[in-house]
Amino acid sequence: MQAVRIDDCDIRSRDPVVDLTLIVVLVIVLALFFDFTNGFHDTANAMATPIATGALKPRVAVAIAAVLNLVGAFLSTEVAKTVSGGIIREGDGGVQITPAMIFAGLMGAIVWNLVTWLRGLPSSSSHALFGGLIGAAVVGAGLGSVDFGVVLSKVILPALLAPAIAGLIAYTTTKLAYSITRRSSGPNERGGFRYGQIFTSSLVALAHGTNDAQKTMGIITLTLIAGGFQAAGSGPEFWVIAVCAVAIALGTYMGGWRIIRTMGSGLTEVKPAQGFSAEASTAATILASSHLGFALSTTQVASGSVIGSGLGRRGASVRWNTVGKIALGWLLTLPSAAIVGAVAALVASTGTVGFVIDAVVGVAVIVWIFWRSRRNAVDARNAIVEVDAAGFAVRGRKATKAARKAKEAA
Repeated sequence: MQAVRIDDCDIRSRDPVVDLTLIVVLVIVLALFFDFTNGFHDTANAMATPIATGALKPRVAVAIAAVLNLVGAFLSTEVAKTVSGGIIREGDGGVQITPAMIFAGLMGAIVWNLVTWLRGLPSSSSHALFGGLIGAAVVGAGLGSVDFGVVLSKVILPALLAPAIAGLIAYTTTKLAYSITRRSSGPNERGGFRYGQIFTSSLVALAHGTNDAQKTMGIITLTLIAGGFQAAGSGPEFWVIAVCAVAIALGTYMGGWRIIRTMGSGLTEVKPAQGFSAEASTAATILASSHLGFALSTTQVASGSVIGSGLGRRGASVRWNTVGKIALGWLLTLPSAAIVGAVAALVASTGTVGFVIDAVVGVAVIVWIFWRSRRNAVDARNAIVEVDAAGFAVRGRKATKAARKAKEAA
């Protein structure tokens, strides 16, 4: 494929106001905004099930998740190294990627993230990011700029295997939990699992910080390397780790209530023993993957765990129509973000005007999505009331007597 070269030096020479340093700063700001959207988009990964079972109040759950995402971001940089020096080739011996291409790729990721958030669809922020970057890199620097071997081994294969493995672990753990407590007596025989969920959901939030915050660290590091501000092959600087940790924590605190609604009640009826099993499975899978440097989708792992826990409880049913919609979102995420990133890179290739057009159109789309979301706002109160109406949680204001009895019997 013939690449459309995006040369930041040419942009600088045509317009002294827009120089390489300014472009790098803009890319870093955009990357941090992506990190922020990742936080509120993926809050549900850790906190949907404890909220759905009543183990934690919604705002308390989100606050815990925010703090632990902040802490988790400081614990590892293996995934950041995969992003900054693995998926996109850069430096000596590789095809040079520019900050303008990274900007275009981030636009693809953010637009898809916000579209799926608006629809309440728990898609993969990670795959949106990789899709946007790959699309922009292929258009801007050619197929040789992408290491498809790393994409296959570190992104695609984990995406296929991790949800299945997490689901199998959750299924087995749920079976064991119900088998062990089967002979217990009393209405609150499994109530202790709610307290266990506080621990396991906190562990998932910590794991999310160790995996997802690193992707933005990798993007910023890649931008600094591409701009000549950092040596090729080096890891993220401390200030990069710190600002990424703060951004994802703030986004998490905002709370992705639309996706919490889908994850907490849309996939299956979630009881405390199931929630405990799903959270434990999710945390174990994500932490192991982070240690190995796999750029995993925490959303896919969490969804697989919830489905596995639903299959593991006798009498429970999985809403396969919702599962189908989520699976479709997974399949569309990488190519859709790649298309947006490719178009943005093509526009940016025209120089300063194209770069400005990308920025203006991107801001307009983001503003429109947030404006559209306010027409049917979902917050801590009405998200959990919808879960409660299905009889799965009891902390909403409109909780029915039957729902309260169901909670006690869980």
